[in-house]
Amino acid sequence: MTVRPETGWPQGEVVRLKHHSKILKGNVWNDPADRDLCVYLPAGYSETADPYVSLWDFAAFTNAGPGHLNWRNHGENLPDRLDRLIANGDMPPVVVPMPDCYTSLGGNQYINSTAVGRYADYVVQELVPFLSENLNVVAGRHGRGAFGKSSGGYGALVHAMYFPETWGGVAVHAGDIGFEWVYRPEFPRAAAMLSACKGDPIRFLKNFWAKKNPGSPDYSTLMTLAMAASYDPPGKVSQSVIQLPFDIHTLELDKDRWQQWLRHDPLNMLETHAQQLAALELLYIDVGSRDQYNIQYGSRTFVKRLNDLGIEHTYEEFDGTHSGMDWRLDISLPMLAKVLYMAS
Repeated sequence: MTVRPETGWPQGEVVRLKHHSKILKGNVWNDPADRDLCVYLPAGYSETADPYVSLWDFAAFTNAGPGHLNWRNHGENLPDRLDRLIANGDMPPVVVPMPDCYTSLGGNQYINSTAVGRYADYVVQELVPFLSENLNVVAGRHGRGAFGKSSGGYGALVHAMYFPETWGGVAVHAGDIGFEWVYRPEFPRAAAMLSACKGDPIRFLKNFWAKKNPGSPDYSTLMTLAMAASYDPPGKVSQSVIQLPFDIHTLELDKDRWQQWLRHDPLNMLETHAQQLAALELLYIDVGSRDQYNIQYGSRTFVKRLNDLGIEHTYEEFDGTHSGMDWRLDISLPMLAKVLYMAS
C-alpha cells in the first residue's frame, strides 16, 4: 500500500563550484574567504542550449545555501522541489545558485557592513560574474532573479533596490519589513542574556558557540547582535564591533543608534527606490497572517505604499506563520522563472 507521494521525477544535478573571495578575505570575524557555491542544474542541462534563467536562493538567518540541500523527513529540499516543479511543467528549467553567506553572527542580511562583511558586494561583484563564467546562464539582469525567506527575503528586496542592474525580479517571503515590530520585541530577551554576560557581546558570542544546546533566548540574542552589526556598524573598526540601540539595564532606546537601524527598514527605503522596484519584471511578496515576528504588519504597510506609488507587484497573505513556509515556493518560483524567460 502506497501512502507517500511519488518522487520519480527526472533529477537535476547539484554542482559545487570552488570560489576564493577577495572581498571576504580578512573580514572582522575571520570567517572563511574560500567557499563552495552550490548550484542546482536542471535535468537535461546543456552548455550548448539557450542560456538558462538563474534564480538565486538567499537563505534565512541561521542558515546558508548548503543547508537547502539537506534531506527532509517530510516535504522536499530545494532540489527535490525544483525537480518536481520542472518535471510537472509548472516552471521552465532554471539554474539555482545557493550562496554560502554564513557568518560568526549566524548569518547576514545580504548587505555591506564593516562589522559583518561586504556580503552584498560578495554576491553581486564576485558570485554573479563567477556563475556566468562557469555555467550557461543568461548574463543580463532580465534573466536573473533572487528569492528568499525572512532575512533572505529581506536580502532579495533590498538587492532589488540597491542593485537594479543585477536583478530582474525578486520573490520576498516574509522578508524583514517594519523593524519597530520585527526587532524591538526581541530587545528584552537580548538585554537579559547580555546582562548575564556583563553586557559584553563578544563574551556572549563565545558562550553561544561553546554551548551544546542553545535555546530560543540565545538565538534571539544572536539575531539582535547580528542586526546591530549589520545596520549600525561602528565608524571605526577599532571601536566595539557591535553597538546596541538600547540600554541593557533599563531598555531605554538610544534614538540615534535606533535611527541607524531604521535607515535600512524597507518601509523607509521605498520612496527613494521606487523607480528601481517599478523596473522589476516581478515583485512578489507574501507573508503569513500569524507571523511570529509580526512581519505581516510591516508588509501590509509596504504594500499599501506600493499601491499608492502605482508600483506593480503581487502580494499574498496566507493563513500561516513564519515557520514551514517552503510550500510558498510552489507559487513564487514558477512565476519568477516564467516572467524572466519572457523578458530575456
